[in-house]
Amino acid sequence: MIKRIKFLGIPVRDQDRALKFYTEKLGFRVLTDQPFSDTQRWIELSIPGAETGITLFTPDGHQDRVGTFVNTSWEVDNIEKTYRELSDKGVEFDGPPQKQPWGTFVRMKDSEGNQILLSSR
Repeated sequence: MIKRIKFLGIPVRDQDRALKFYTEKLGFRVLTDQPFSDTQRWIELSIPGAETGITLFTPDGHQDRVGTFVNTSWEVDNIEKTYRELSDKGVEFDGPPQKQPWGTFVRMKDSEGNQILLSSR
């Protein structure tokens, strides 16, 4: 049966730019970076301390997903600290962290304009 989510796909337009963003700004590690087709590579990254990874890959016919909201939320230990540290590295946010009854969140933009929620309890 299903054991876990292996990876989450992040649609990207420029794989080199996205790889640099996710490794240099977010600290993810490369698990594999190999040819996939004439136009793309299969890039799979690991998140330190997490089982779920991400891929920087856009399936053919899904290019319109690049730069949209990625329906995921990444948990962080300290949202204020993470927000400050990533802001200092040039990561763009749509505003400061917001407190809600269910937790605190902030919306981050990656190098491709994808919007991803970071949250803490």
